[in-house]
Amino acid sequence: MGKGRIEAFSDGVIAILITIMVLEMKVPEGVSVRDLIPVIPVFLSYVLSFLYLGIYWNNHHHMLHTVEKVTGGMLWANLHLLFWLSLIPFVTHWMNVNHFSRVPTAFYGFVLFMSAVAYSILQGRIIASQGAGSILKLAIGKDWKGKISPIFYLLAILLAIEETRWAALALYVFVAIIWLIPDRRIENVLKTLERKEKGG
Repeated sequence: MGKGRIEAFSDGVIAILITIMVLEMKVPEGVSVRDLIPVIPVFLSYVLSFLYLGIYWNNHHHMLHTVEKVTGGMLWANLHLLFWLSLIPFVTHWMNVNHFSRVPTAFYGFVLFMSAVAYSILQGRIIASQGAGSILKLAIGKDWKGKISPIFYLLAILLAIEETRWAALALYVFVAIIWLIPDRRIENVLKTLERKEKGG
């Protein structure tokens, strides 16, 4: 089957998740700039979660460019990824209402960890379907960012549990920054293959 439906469905789910998160931000009752101060931590956590959803949307979009046929395994792996992403608004709000206490902050990291695992599973299903000459496998190479991110999430979870939640939050921000650095591996491989086809 084609990839149009899996792309459209995934795009729609991520758009809804971002909308849910912004609706969780309560408008302050006052009219002065000072009244915005209590909202700043909530806004910053929204920005962080927005970035994570944006990163997944962007990488998911690029990854599906390597796909021609969608298998049943890919569909289920994609649903698995969307399940964990759908929990991001929940854990973000839980952290906010509890002032970034250790358990909600650790659970935030757990959802990020499981999202990374789910993304790797989807990536693996695509590579398996493409066989020995997998375009995606060629594009991602050693995938050092994909391998170190879950390690940082686990470390952040431990830090949050040990009541060093600000260090945990700093690690969540750090991983997001790593992924914000433009990653053109898939684009470059697809362009190279396109040039070879035109030249051949």
